[in-house]
Amino acid sequence: MGDRLRPRLVFKKMNLDLLESFGQNYPEEFDGALDCISMAVTCTFNKRGTLLAVGCNDGRIVVWDFLTRGIAKIISAHVHPVCSLCWSRSGHTILSASTDNTVAIWEVLTGECNQRYRFPSPILKVQFHPRKADTFLVCPMRHAAVLVELEGNHKLLPLDEDESDLNITASFDRRGQYIYTGNGRGRILVLDATSLEVRASFRITQGTTSTTAVRSIDFARRGDHFLVNSADRIIRVYDAKEIFACGKDGDPEPMQRLQDLVNKTTWKKCCFSGDGEYICAGSARQHALYVWERSIGNLVKILHGTKGELLLDVVWHPVRPIIASVSSGVVSIWAQNQVENWSAFAPDFKELDENVEYEERESEFDLADEDKSVTQNEREDQKENREIKAASLNRVKCLCNDFKEQSTNNCLIALIIRND
Repeated sequence: MGDRLRPRLVFKKMNLDLLESFGQNYPEEFDGALDCISMAVTCTFNKRGTLLAVGCNDGRIVVWDFLTRGIAKIISAHVHPVCSLCWSRSGHTILSASTDNTVAIWEVLTGECNQRYRFPSPILKVQFHPRKADTFLVCPMRHAAVLVELEGNHKLLPLDEDESDLNITASFDRRGQYIYTGNGRGRILVLDATSLEVRASFRITQGTTSTTAVRSIDFARRGDHFLVNSADRIIRVYDAKEIFACGKDGDPEPMQRLQDLVNKTTWKKCCFSGDGEYICAGSARQHALYVWERSIGNLVKILHGTKGELLLDVVWHPVRPIIASVSSGVVSIWAQNQVENWSAFAPDFKELDENVEYEERESEFDLADEDKSVTQNEREDQKENREIKAASLNRVKCLCNDFKEQSTNNCLIALIIRND
């Protein structure tokens, strides 16, 4: 049974690949805004992209139903602004961090707080484990990253032996098997998520000798690719397999180097598309989004927001070619240009590029078109389609008797005339 279905499945996959190759899977224009009443600071999608959680400066978390563009839930989470959010894999809970040095886990349906943690310094980033719902990663400011378990245990991520820099950023990989950490001197460590042992390491260099600080590390939802946003305004894309092949103190070569050669833009936030084929980076100077194609490295689109706005956060929809950006307290939505095709609903509908004067026929709205010319084929069809009704003949006795009497009378009259 499985062998019979295999060719059909392969054929279906080939068709999908052909369809994707002809389509543009990146947004092209502004598609509206989401006003959370209060000032929005950060946002994130859940796994399916049906809900969008927005953290505000008054400590509230506003959950939007992204299909209807309506508010589904408002959670009064913190007193100070919310600086980082992360959905759990199931989508039932939200992990939030605030500038008041607290991290909390919230139930989405009820809005209740399951756990709350306090740290000695402000939090830069929080992230749930991609596979485990009881483990999350916290990156405090000027402090080593912390791996926290809901049971109460926590572990400090090890630092580089030769470095004392505490400007640490950390991130889980796509499956949660490893943790990638980067410091202010361009040193990246790959740690085992269970034992916290160093499996690979390398340094980002600028030119020949100088190093650059690592600002963020982000992974694609598909594949083994990840990007590193550094202080030298260059986005480097790496392959995780090559990192492990180089081992400790390796020197892997990035697959792509993405940058703005004209304006020398500093990047505020970077992210992959849902399929991992595109990379979006938001400018730290203005509300501008740059979209590159990952495989080639060419710039395909620049999305410009309102002049004078500063970008705070950027996220890509996990399934659809949609980008959500936060600036000036409002969440802006960027999507593809939707072209209306009315001929799909009515095959005889004709679209016009310009206004044309229409001359109405005299019998256009008549029930039966009397002026219509009938062709020879239509005449033959009408003859063939004629219905012949057969009527049965039933004799009526009274009529038959009257006919007989009348006929006999007529015969008698004829004989009398002849005799005369």
